Amino acid sequence: MTEPALAISISGLPSRLEDIKDVIRSEYLEAHSYPWIVAYSGGKDSTLLLQLVWEVIADLPLKQRSRQILVVGNDTLVESPLVISHLRNSLQQIDLAGVQSGLPISTEVTTPCIDQTFWVSVIGRGYIPPTRNFRWCTDRMKISPTNKLILRLTQEFGGAILLIGTRRAESDNRRRAMNNRGVSAQKLNPQGLVEGCQMFAPLADLEDNDVWMTLMQRSPPWGGTHRRLITLYRNAGGGECPLVVTKEQAPSCGSTSPRFGCWTCTVVQKDRSLKGLIDSGHGETEKLEALFDFREWLLELREDKSNRLPVRRNGNVEHREDGSPILGPFKLEVRKLILNKLRELESEIGEPLILPAEIDCIEDVWWRDQIKEDARQALHRSLEAVV
Repeated sequence: MTEPALAISISGLPSRLEDIKDVIRSEYLEAHSYPWIVAYSGGKDSTLLLQLVWEVIADLPLKQRSRQILVVGNDTLVESPLVISHLRNSLQQIDLAGVQSGLPISTEVTTPCIDQTFWVSVIGRGYIPPTRNFRWCTDRMKISPTNKLILRLTQEFGGAILLIGTRRAESDNRRRAMNNRGVSAQKLNPQGLVEGCQMFAPLADLEDNDVWMTLMQRSPPWGGTHRRLITLYRNAGGGECPLVVTKEQAPSCGSTSPRFGCWTCTVVQKDRSLKGLIDSGHGETEKLEALFDFREWLLELREDKSNRLPVRRNGNVEHREDGSPILGPFKLEVRKLILNKLRELESEIGEPLILPAEIDCIEDVWWRDQIKEDARQALHRSLEAVV
């Protein structure tokens, strides 16, 4: 991340921001009644997006504030603790300020279905922690929960508009993806996964310095300051793992650059953002170190092939083109070990890390898997007896 300095030139920035606000205002005042969904991760881009939307709506006469605006965050249930605390605290502040200001703004947090969470997938079904080639987490924990909310709104109102803080300057990959899809800051774009939903990316052409300079110079209209957000970035040296609604956005999570995301994320070999927070001497260093060590242990388990079954969850033995076996999920004893270690970690840091409902779901999966394994072993023994 390039941290802005006060010496950076901001020539033309006020004009660029006013142009963006004009586009936002024009779109908000369109005749249709489709609600706006503001994708909010608590990071710099989504924060600036919400701030500009808020300023536009607050300047409108009361009779023109008719379109509902829902600010949506996503909690995978394994978010980095400092980041999820910032997200939930800011959403509470936004919700309260929206009511007090008479604005049609409310908030909601999406979470994965209980049988699709990280721990149910890893400890219950035995999925190995995500890799770049087996990144099962994004669909289950981010895309699906948010798209269910979008689908609900499109069915209720006949359509919806999703506002995202995506910018071309984020990375070369992001620039190429946006250009290929013809994403423009001045128009709506198809969302792709939910019929009736369109995407709006008014910050598309802003540079990193534009975002930082604005946040440093302007306080959030819902109260407080951006100091905590700026400090998080400075300490972690990373960027937010945004609210993801399409697979094209997914590379933001687990990229080679430091990102705020799940503390359990094993898509990258080293969690540089969590390590950065630890090295910064944050007040919760001991807790963060314990989480970091647990994540490293999960990586070790994943790389040890002896921890996995020879058959896939569908019961089949499969091979790659070169003849090498495709291993199955973690063995049941390994899954039980992970749960025991996780409960020990909870006691160590004094905070819950897994929900009781997740444990119930895990035990149900284990029960069914044990029945399948007993049947497989019985069949194997009977075949041996025949031979």
